[in-house]
Amino acid sequence: MKCRYLTGKILTCFYEVYNDLGFGFLEKVYERAMLAELKRKGLNCVSQQPIKVFYRGDTVGQYFADIIVENLVIIELKAATSLKEEHECQLINYLKATEIEVGLLLNFGTKPQFKRKIFDMENP
Repeated sequence: MKCRYLTGKILTCFYEVYNDLGFGFLEKVYERAMLAELKRKGLNCVSQQPIKVFYRGDTVGQYFADIIVENLVIIELKAATSLKEEHECQLINYLKATEIEVGLLLNFGTKPQFKRKIFDMENP
């Protein structure tokens, strides 16, 4: 229930940023704007959080989550014409590599787009 409320607040921030900035900026601009708006809404968030990938106990890679909110939701930002399957796979892999089960893929494209992804740790 908490994640549903939280993702609702995040999506409100997404549309506020999109309505103000529109399409055409670099992803980093949207990331900074989202961080500012999320913090204005009183949410705890961090950007470019390292995510380690393990294989049988060995670290085999590291990625960086664009934004993690309240340590409950990973946000992956895009500034693409449209979302693609590989964008969704990237977010799902971030969820697999963490103990976070909920992710939002937010695209600041020609039209605003979002996808909500849930990865159940107990039933992958």
